[in-house]
Amino acid sequence: MNERKHNHTDWDDSVYGTGPTDPPKSRGGLLALLLILIIFLCGIITVLGILNVKLFHKLRTQEDNELPISFTTAETVPVQTDPMVIEETVTPENRSASLDLQQTPIGLDNIPTEGGLSLQDIYTQNIDSVVSITCTMSGSISSGTGVIFSDAGYIVTNAHVVEGSVTISVQLTDGRVFPADLIGRDEISDLAVLYIEADSLKPAQFGSSSSLRVGDTVVAIGDPLGVEFRGTYTDGIVSAINRDVDVDGHTMTLIQTNAALNAGNSGGPLINCYGQVIGINTMKIGAFTNAAGVEGIGFAIPSSTVKEIVDQLITQGYVSGRPTLGITGESLSIFYQHYYRLPAGLYITQVERGSDAFDKGITKGDILISIGGTRITTMDEMNTALYNFQVGDTLEAVIYRGGQQYQITLTLTEDKG
Repeated sequence: MNERKHNHTDWDDSVYGTGPTDPPKSRGGLLALLLILIIFLCGIITVLGILNVKLFHKLRTQEDNELPISFTTAETVPVQTDPMVIEETVTPENRSASLDLQQTPIGLDNIPTEGGLSLQDIYTQNIDSVVSITCTMSGSISSGTGVIFSDAGYIVTNAHVVEGSVTISVQLTDGRVFPADLIGRDEISDLAVLYIEADSLKPAQFGSSSSLRVGDTVVAIGDPLGVEFRGTYTDGIVSAINRDVDVDGHTMTLIQTNAALNAGNSGGPLINCYGQVIGINTMKIGAFTNAAGVEGIGFAIPSSTVKEIVDQLITQGYVSGRPTLGITGESLSIFYQHYYRLPAGLYITQVERGSDAFDKGITKGDILISIGGTRITTMDEMNTALYNFQVGDTLEAVIYRGGQQYQITLTLTEDKG
């Protein structure tokens, strides 16, 4: 009996041929724990997603009246020290130069062409008068074209070519490069005058645009797409004269042409069949419309307008009768508006000494919210609003500073550059 029990104990290892006799271990608790953890993580992700959507929606829809600010009416803004002041533009002492318009014959019919110049002769006559302009901005570089109109060193180009430039350089066709001084610029006419200290300059011959007819042959010289394509020569005809074009809220009367113009041609010459400059190229229709693939529609500022503006820029550095607030600023991004709880407006970076805004205490760091009842968020919007006023007019401006809005009456002064 003992031997039988002993043998049974050695043989019985709790295992049968079909498997172990011990009950299987339960893993239900571990699975339940993993399921709870997954549900918890999904809940967190869902909540974060909802908060993220609400935050972006708030950034896009938050109204200025939700800001916890008070509104105060005042004639002056509390004075702050060290306001930013616009420095005067350095100009040469010699202001005796003037753009000379010569009498232009009536344009020739396409057939015959007796009396006009060949396309090759027009190019040869003018190429040395066309310059490449390179402007260094804050963190960027831009380029355009210009035309020498005086051997004293004066060059005409577009105002938008040199807008915001820190330094300006001019390259001649012989490869020489000179630093250029900005004599003056006029945003309304989109014209600017530069000055370089250089000798052996060849000025272009300007003709009167009043003699133009639709269908007259014209050519353009410039740097389309940059200086790597400098001196590009294109031809066409006058498509329309006295074409009124709305630009940034004001009307410009321009010459329309189908001569190919592209970015970089701005400031270059439009030339008639006699080799005379009768316009300064300023824009292509694609620059101010949403139309895609528009070709054969370009514009130039008539030489009669160029002479009027250029002569004033040379003699006094500005164009008479242009109103200004004396304020320069930059747009506030949506991020800054939300992060610092600021209203949408124009962040003021400079105030011109002698302007009414300066005298009323407006200074760098203030935010211009509106003028004359028009909301302002960019410099273009401010300038567009001012086109409806004259020098000496008064308007109501709303300024934000330190959690309060101030309504101030400002008098427009003459923009002297």
